Amino acid sequence: MISLAALSGGAIAGIVIAVLFVVIVIVLAASARVVKQATAVIVERLGKYHRTLNTGFHVIVPFLDRTSRPISLKEIVADFKPQPVITKDNVTMQIDTVVYFAITDPKLYTYGVDRPISAIENLTATTLRNIVGELELDETLTSRDTVNSKMRIILDEATDPWGIKINRVELKNILPPKDIQEAMEKQMRAERERRESILKAEGEKKSAILIAEGEKESKILRAQADREAQLLAADAAKQARILAAEAEKAALIAEGEGRAKAIELINDAKPNNQYVTLEGFEALKVLADGKATKIVVPTEISNVTGLLASLKESVNDK
Repeated sequence: MISLAALSGGAIAGIVIAVLFVVIVIVLAASARVVKQATAVIVERLGKYHRTLNTGFHVIVPFLDRTSRPISLKEIVADFKPQPVITKDNVTMQIDTVVYFAITDPKLYTYGVDRPISAIENLTATTLRNIVGELELDETLTSRDTVNSKMRIILDEATDPWGIKINRVELKNILPPKDIQEAMEKQMRAERERRESILKAEGEKKSAILIAEGEKESKILRAQADREAQLLAADAAKQARILAAEAEKAALIAEGEGRAKAIELINDAKPNNQYVTLEGFEALKVLADGKATKIVVPTEISNVTGLLASLKESVNDK
């Protein structure tokens, strides 16, 4: 009986030790927390904020500390559904927005506002209505960058107490009513046709100007060519006259020199009266070959001989 009691006591002690070991393991496992990269965890002790666990290994007090779900510190993209917005000129449009934000303070994000994403969506819708309500339809369609910038500034200031940083706001789609879209399409089509007509007219104008300038330059070049041709022709004619005059001059000089040489040879030969008489007859023969209808011939040929003799003497004297 004693041995059985001792055996049962040892078994109980072993069971107790095993239970304590399991409890210790569970406590240690419950007290250990590993926080992943780009996340944060809020620790509450007895229902009150205690601290924020950043990336790494941490130990908490079991049963006293309670941790929240990991909070992502990465940039978050929230695509909100289209919101009806009325412009200054009473046109209702559907505009959907995309907001890029990041959580900068996990504590403020946890305790600042209930359902932060829904709060950002409602704040975005009201801010969009306020900004677009001050703009007309055309300004809204052409001022996206201005609207984006204003919304980002307003949302960033409003979400600072929530531990949220608004990095960017984009108007994803702007959908005016169907009749407005049709009117805008007609307007755009008319504008394109007007631009096409203007471009066509300008092209025809430039073409006509180029053709006129080409014709003008062609006439100028043609006139210059004609003038140069006339100058060249005149110069050629001048050169021809000069050459003809020089040739005639040379011929006359040669003829005179030939006559002078002939006279010199005759003088050197000392012709007698018979030669002079013969030359007189040759002269009369030349006169007879002319176109004159009447020829006066002296009765005495000796007179002609005497005349030629006197001419001979005069030539000799020269």
